[in-house]
Amino acid sequence: MNDMLGHPKARRVLRAAAGAVILALASPLLAQPAAPAVDPVRVLVKRLDLERYKATIKSLTQFGDRRQGTARNRAAIDWIEAQLKSYGCTNTERLTYTFGEEPVHRVAPAKAAVSAGSDEPGLSVGGGRSRGFTSKTGVNSDPNAQPDNRIRALDTPPAVPGERQEVYCTKIGTGHPGEMYIVSAHMDGIGFGEAANDDGSGTALVMELARVFSSPDVRTDRSIRFILWNNEETGLNGAKAYVDQRAALQGKESPAGSGRYPEPKWLGVMQHDMMLFDHGMPKADGSLSPVQRPEADVNIEFQSASKFASQSQELAVALQAANERYATDYPAAVGRHMTNTDSTPFMDVAPAVSLRENDRGAQVGSGWDPQWHQPTDLYATYSDKDFLLGLNAAQTTLSATARLAGATLR
Repeated sequence: MNDMLGHPKARRVLRAAAGAVILALASPLLAQPAAPAVDPVRVLVKRLDLERYKATIKSLTQFGDRRQGTARNRAAIDWIEAQLKSYGCTNTERLTYTFGEEPVHRVAPAKAAVSAGSDEPGLSVGGGRSRGFTSKTGVNSDPNAQPDNRIRALDTPPAVPGERQEVYCTKIGTGHPGEMYIVSAHMDGIGFGEAANDDGSGTALVMELARVFSSPDVRTDRSIRFILWNNEETGLNGAKAYVDQRAALQGKESPAGSGRYPEPKWLGVMQHDMMLFDHGMPKADGSLSPVQRPEADVNIEFQSASKFASQSQELAVALQAANERYATDYPAAVGRHMTNTDSTPFMDVAPAVSLRENDRGAQVGSGWDPQWHQPTDLYATYSDKDFLLGLNAAQTTLSATARLAGATLR
């Protein structure tokens, strides 16, 4: 037997047989597909939470309507800055400017205003055409319209002309720190309510994104700046002040050779203004559905008449694609009539879009949101389905920004 095993041919047969056994045992393991790579974008989206989003909105309402030029506005800015720092977005800065008297707000007619240079009835300032039933809309200026004594007392002190500030912080890119995306919302409100939707919903969204991106295990190739505008309700003055003061600084390293860019080049601006209420068109009697409509969506608008229209449209489509892949409940729709929002001052100098609950000109301007600038814009007014629409907008912007800025996990 030993002689037979020592024969070269016998040894070859045994080696072949042993190899076949080993291959048979290993083949199930070899056939297993490779473990899927972790998608960092999906990981980041899952770090958003409905209850946390709601809690941030609720906290903002402690300052009432946060009207610009008031002590409650300044207290809200201090609170927002402290929250950003607590998230790890510690390089907070403030932009300072001055502002005078507020404009007089008048009640709008029951249809969208005609745009400048147009004789078409029902065409809004942004170019969208008003259709169907509309309701009267405008700004409540009567404190006695607010039945809650606490909120009325909080909102009554008027705005005083003088210095204004707005706060922002930056996630600095590791590969291209001299380029950035701006994620923004306005934190001031009017109407003698709590400004929960206009624009606590957008402010909380931006703060939540700042929290997620500021996690120490998150890196981005390009920078992201999180900005909370002031003076939106008086005519986009805070955003205009930012463009006036900082546009010329874009992409300039300071000091030279430091690798620091105080104002990275603007690759895109994503504004968030009123994220919660999409209950549909007013009925013939002016009433609206008390619940969020099943077909509610996140509206992503760019301005087709702007100098950066094609680039802004590309940004809008990128957001829509991210929504389709990562948002959990509500889809996104792209429109071309962006107007009356803080991305407007940027639209001729950078790609700029606005995310919101409805078309700003043709729908909100026609009374589709009865809480707009009213005492009823309270945290308690909205349901979880309303808040969920805002969370889906957050998922949309977070996922798109993560992809555009090149987010990775350590």
